[in-house]
Amino acid sequence: MPFALITGASKGIGRAIALELASRKHDILLVARTERLLSDLSKSIRENYGVQCHYLAVDLTRPDAAEQIHGWCQSNNYPVDILVNNAGYGLSGSFESRPIGESLDMVNVNVTSVLKLIHLFLPQLKKQPKAYILNVASSAAYQSVPFLSAYAAAKSFILSFSRGLKFELRNSNVSVTVVSPGVTDTDFATRANVNEKGLKAAEKISMKPEQVAKIAVDSMFRHKAERITGFITKATTFFVKLLPKSISEKTAAKFYQ
Repeated sequence: MPFALITGASKGIGRAIALELASRKHDILLVARTERLLSDLSKSIRENYGVQCHYLAVDLTRPDAAEQIHGWCQSNNYPVDILVNNAGYGLSGSFESRPIGESLDMVNVNVTSVLKLIHLFLPQLKKQPKAYILNVASSAAYQSVPFLSAYAAAKSFILSFSRGLKFELRNSNVSVTVVSPGVTDTDFATRANVNEKGLKAAEKISMKPEQVAKIAVDSMFRHKAERITGFITKATTFFVKLLPKSISEKTAAKFYQ
């Protein structure tokens, strides 16, 4: 039976997606940086859901990470019919205040690894009766976000790329879905160094990773092109489109400066 390959699978939305797919009796391949978390999750999935589950600890900031993941699947004969590009993180603060290497590492995870993994796995995905690509973007993809500029731009790329790729593959067996979560109860805000005002605002509208995962997986299997999770996130995104860009950017900047 083919596997679902999930990046960023050790915690947060990626972990929840792995559990959601395992609950639907799909075999799982876990990819993330922290081997201990992967080992514990893999054991839990096998014991609780009775499916196969293997893992690979790899840092997606590495230029050769995608090739390493693909080679691991090839050498172990793990056919893949679901590719979930979930790994990602943000860096807040002014762009010039951070060493350029930090921003490039973030782009490697959020953009480059996604492109490489899809390009490497597409030939195999096309051999399956049905196959799916699920890319995780962000509500930040729908506007410029000062002091979170590179992250928002990276997720905007993923949103646009996913929709374009879906059209390119419209006559194939491979379906592409991009899901854009809003504020979710993960460690994103901590790693991105979101300010106290932003953290307090997030507490009021935060969704659980399990909620986001169910919406994402349901949307993927329904061949949806794009999905924004949560009513508040949808409403916010809608109003952002109506407001002048200068106003939406000024408002967003307050949470990350």
